Amino acid sequence: MKRFRQLVFACGAIAALISTSLKVQATSKRLITLDDMSALHQVSEPQISSDGAWIAYTVKSTDINNDSVNNHIYMTSWDGSRTLKLTNSKDSESSPRFSPDGKYLTFLSSRQSDSEGNQIWLLNLVGGEAEKISDFPGGVSDFVWSPDGKQLAVIADDPPQKTYNEQKTAQPIVIDRFQFQEDGVGYLGKSREHLYVFDLATHKADILTPGEFNEYLPSWSPDGKEIAFVSKRGADFDRHNNWDVYTINAQPGAKVHQITTNEVPDCDPSWGSRPVWSPDGKLIAYLQGGPQKLIEYAVYHLAVIPSEGGIPRLLTAKLDRNVVKPRFTSDGKSILFLLEDDGNVHLAKVPVTGGKIERLLAGRRNISAFDLGGDDKIALLSSMPQQPSEVFALKGTELRSISHQNQELLVQLLLGTTQEISFKSKDGTQIHGFLVKPPNFQPGKKYPTLLQLHGGPVGQYTNQFMFNWQLFAAKGYVVVAVNPRGSSGRGEAFSKAIYADWGNKDVQDVLAAVDYVEAQGIADPSRLGIGGWSYGGMLTNYTIAQDTRFKAAVSGASISNILAGYGTDEYVYDYEQELGVPWKNLKTWLRVSFPFLHADRIVTPTLFLGGDRDAEVPLHNSEQMYEALKSLGVDTQLIIYPEQSHDISKPTYQRDRLQRYLNWYSKHGL
Repeated sequence: MKRFRQLVFACGAIAALISTSLKVQATSKRLITLDDMSALHQVSEPQISSDGAWIAYTVKSTDINNDSVNNHIYMTSWDGSRTLKLTNSKDSESSPRFSPDGKYLTFLSSRQSDSEGNQIWLLNLVGGEAEKISDFPGGVSDFVWSPDGKQLAVIADDPPQKTYNEQKTAQPIVIDRFQFQEDGVGYLGKSREHLYVFDLATHKADILTPGEFNEYLPSWSPDGKEIAFVSKRGADFDRHNNWDVYTINAQPGAKVHQITTNEVPDCDPSWGSRPVWSPDGKLIAYLQGGPQKLIEYAVYHLAVIPSEGGIPRLLTAKLDRNVVKPRFTSDGKSILFLLEDDGNVHLAKVPVTGGKIERLLAGRRNISAFDLGGDDKIALLSSMPQQPSEVFALKGTELRSISHQNQELLVQLLLGTTQEISFKSKDGTQIHGFLVKPPNFQPGKKYPTLLQLHGGPVGQYTNQFMFNWQLFAAKGYVVVAVNPRGSSGRGEAFSKAIYADWGNKDVQDVLAAVDYVEAQGIADPSRLGIGGWSYGGMLTNYTIAQDTRFKAAVSGASISNILAGYGTDEYVYDYEQELGVPWKNLKTWLRVSFPFLHADRIVTPTLFLGGDRDAEVPLHNSEQMYEALKSLGVDTQLIIYPEQSHDISKPTYQRDRLQRYLNWYSKHGL
């Protein structure tokens, strides 16, 4: 790589330039277009140095020529006066981590690597080239610095298994696991991810947790003697979701100590929240899930437990909202965390002893990450409806913008306005969502309207920038995005209202949203479209199988013949928990499969899309629905994206998908 170049910005100059630019462009703003999709930068992973002087973060940009995305690391001073681009290689970098003394920055990258995964790189912040310091054959997925800066706790995968014989013929794939595939990975074998201690002086790695289990989310004790981590153990760990927090002395041959013992998912890795130690090392804070039977519908609470084990205390038991990413304040008296609440994600704080929850940063925003530095300085990642995610600095009540990766683009654009809406469903349940109006919206005029449905089903639309919503609005559509029952952010009862009853109450809720915007005189009832991805695609299918008002539908990565999908994806455990097994609960499986079994009720022209390597909702599910509508003479089309998993990642395919959405809606009179 080339030496990084220091980019020095004067705050006064920036303010003057932006002010001038705004004056010039105030009367010449333009509508957002598909071309702007590749111009947007995705900012993530804010990390603050221990002294609070610098904030590192990653910026993802699109390489149009190579049809790829590049992720590079930037660093901005706390006062915002200086910004450095630290990496600029052809390969991406991620997971920036400051050394405890602030002199070095480590990160993950696959460049110059003979293995299949990422390795750890070390960059001296005084200057010079980054150095690759690890060589794990299976690659590194996670790492954290020890308090003294001499070691790293590393999560690394086993070496890849040999898949070809001497004649270069692929070996047969032997499957003997209950969950045998994973999206983005493929078929699962005996490979595991283990915890290592890596010595920075010698570059020697010692494994701490050999065996048949996976370990995730390492966290050092303040004295550097122990490491907490998360693992799911037992005779057949695919058949339960009982994650637990463990600790181990940071030396080979040490014995693992189980800290949490509840029969619930503690610190489930899918939530991306490490167990964290109190400054005095006496407590560990972590996320405690609900009954395993409730799977994703259960609310996750903040808990603390003695670091030697014992009885945990729930600090958010009365909150009835999901919390993530706990961090102790420097004095150990409080814990900061992200709080999901009704279309927003806020930064909050609670005393370690329990008590009143204080929201440090609230309002209409989505805070997706934060880090805590010295003097309780906070670096956070926040988005709002007309602002893509950027890094901000928070000290006390003062919030300042740190990164400006999308400022140059945003000052050019005339965006649609996003407002929160609330209305009653068929049975009187209050439902919330968002309404995006086209730029230059004219009151009294009725607009073609697109109903947008999110995946999950447990998840929520939030007050964040959504490129596709803005693109639709720029094309003259009103966008209605709903958080129906089954969504998170409104409590456990609201989420589990659709448990084993998909396509019932949630369909009532999304149709009520359409009724609402029609009653407001905004939506043209003769020009309605609907669409979603994953469960949003499923809910699209459920809706058009019950209501014929929509002129066109888009169903991405969806399934309707749930019975035929059993055992063909990565969710077999979830299906069995929620629906039971088909040979015992056939009636339930048939009921939730009605869009396919009653496809003759569908008259809406429907566009189906998916990746041919999707292991979450495999492509054959969309193929079945496409074939059913084709057989029935309903206008339909199936788009298959080669070598793509559940999330379409290739930039040209992402653009193609949105263009096809627009073309399909336009073709059918919207």
